[in-house]
Amino acid sequence: MMMNRDFDRPACSPAAVALMLIGGLAVAHAQDYPARPIKAIVPLSAGGTSDIFMRALGEELRKRWGQPLVVENRPGGNTNIAGKACAEAPNDGYTICILPGETLAFNRFQYKKLSYDAETDFAPITNLFFSLSALVVNSALGVASIEELVALAKTKPKTLSYMAPSVPLGLFMERLNQARGTDIVRVPFRGGGDSANAILSGSTPIAFVGISNFISHLQAGSMRALAVDHVSRVPLLPDVPTLTELGYADNPTRAFFGLVAPAGTPAAIIARVRHEVAGIVEEPAFRLRQMTDRGLAPVADTPAEFAAFLHAYRLAAAQVVKEAGLEPQ
Repeated sequence: MMMNRDFDRPACSPAAVALMLIGGLAVAHAQDYPARPIKAIVPLSAGGTSDIFMRALGEELRKRWGQPLVVENRPGGNTNIAGKACAEAPNDGYTICILPGETLAFNRFQYKKLSYDAETDFAPITNLFFSLSALVVNSALGVASIEELVALAKTKPKTLSYMAPSVPLGLFMERLNQARGTDIVRVPFRGGGDSANAILSGSTPIAFVGISNFISHLQAGSMRALAVDHVSRVPLLPDVPTLTELGYADNPTRAFFGLVAPAGTPAAIIARVRHEVAGIVEEPAFRLRQMTDRGLAPVADTPAEFAAFLHAYRLAAAQVVKEAGLEPQ
């Protein structure tokens, strides 16, 4: 007599069946993705590094997907406004966010209360790039080195001001003040575009920020770079010394911008977005025009690699904040 072998198979539990159905739906959803425009939350004002890059990336994604990437600028609050907006957005794959190290690491140590949790509210997609930074000044100041800037600051007590988008870069300026007896005043940073205007107008003639914000002005001569924060000299500014060359400590937490989505966004969609973005970043023309020529060092790692990077970066950020003596506000 033949036995029905189906009775020998273990029955799937309702929960297991539900998980399989959900998984199948997620894959099917990813295959149809995107079926409508995608919103991209940008933490700084129009004209800044993240804004320009996301618009360029969005145009390339539109060519591939046939759907536009709609940039939504959410500046302010030391990027906390954008962080909150990203964390609270639907996790259906139709919101992605370009966020810096402040949102994803540093702000948790600077504020007693945040409206988002950097570790649990975001799904890592990829670290897009490191932003090569430079200490730049309005050429009208007439200084060509950090030493000359220090000398000028001492002749104008409490009249010179600077901007810096990150804790490490701001920490360098505060260390400089302490070590050299200057009092260059820090003012809030809202974005690359606003910073460029402030430097050119002379209202805030000093900034330590990503080269990409100022490369055209540096090349035109209206601004001057005094030092770069990188492990070696930057091809765009070959005559500008590094901080290390000048005897200043290396920066353990370099500025970066990463791509994330609201937590719970389907893994299949995360993987697809990363695949497309990495493909665009690897295109020689895009890489040269939108990254290398703008002072950006491309990364485009995997979601798992980006998650591991964030873990290590947060540990380093905690040490930098402790060294800076910053207390949560």
